[in-house]
Amino acid sequence: MGDGIAATSAARLTGGDTAARPREASTGGLQGSWAAPDSRRVLQLALAGLWLLDAVLQYQSAMFSRAFPQMLADAARGNPAVIADPITWTARLIDHHVVAMNAIFATIQLLLGLGIAWRPTVRLALGASIAWALAVWWLGEGLGMVLTGTASPVNGAPGAVILYALLAVLLWPAVRDRPSPFVAGRAVGTGAARLLWLVLWGSLGYLALQPAVRAPQALSSSVSAMASGQPGWLAAADSDLGRLLSHQGLIASMILAAVLVAIALGIYLPLPAVRAVLILAVTVAALIWVAQGLGGLFSGSGTDPQSGPLLVLLAAAYWPARQRAAAGSPAPGSPA
Repeated sequence: MGDGIAATSAARLTGGDTAARPREASTGGLQGSWAAPDSRRVLQLALAGLWLLDAVLQYQSAMFSRAFPQMLADAARGNPAVIADPITWTARLIDHHVVAMNAIFATIQLLLGLGIAWRPTVRLALGASIAWALAVWWLGEGLGMVLTGTASPVNGAPGAVILYALLAVLLWPAVRDRPSPFVAGRAVGTGAARLLWLVLWGSLGYLALQPAVRAPQALSSSVSAMASGQPGWLAAADSDLGRLLSHQGLIASMILAAVLVAIALGIYLPLPAVRAVLILAVTVAALIWVAQGLGGLFSGSGTDPQSGPLLVLLAAAYWPARQRAAAGSPAPGSPA
């Protein structure tokens, strides 16, 4: 009788789930306070890591010199006056207070990374990162130079920082997720996510075919220029790639554009084929990153890792999840 009363009391104290007690013990009692991150949370943490990397790069000594505002002023070149004038004004303002302003910029990026990494502030930090990314895209990158006629996927178009904003939208932790085969569709819906992918990669294909980009020496010069200030192994890789592309601007641009357009349209293929398209996207992004000199990470003057890693992270957000039956076992005939 006493044993029955004790068992009943224990069941009430544990909410009737006596099976939960061994599981809790096996995890050190942390089951109620920590949950393993799902795929979206893993991608959010990767995005946070990139923001933290940006902060570290912004804290480099070169960024506290006049080289930083001069870099910003260069983004005005070739842009229409309505875009260029605010860039020039901002660069002059920073030039007069370069140490204080750069410290503020680096700290903002540090706080964005930490805010995305901390669950209670993830929404606030993602929202702030969108606003910050849009401001930097204009005033720091000149809208990725897409209005100048010289923007190319190889030199970072449409601008690395706008990809941060796009990822923040796609990785937004919605109150109620929409059904989608991939993480990027949970917040905005599968149709909208596919459209965003189509627009991004399709625009990259378009930019690769601009007259200034497909000039005989355009790609070669762009890649070779990235060798300056790099460690020997990376400088050699960029120099070799530049020589390979020498006088091959037109054919290289056409091949690159065709591949980028195929990636853009491939998101609408059946899910097993989408995986192959995403692997191709990651491969292309990696090659672009090498052509970008790994974003100047080892040059002492890079402010971000460039578009390559962000395109890889974006592809990961579109990776189709393994479909399972309600009981948790693989559904018959579902793609692996």
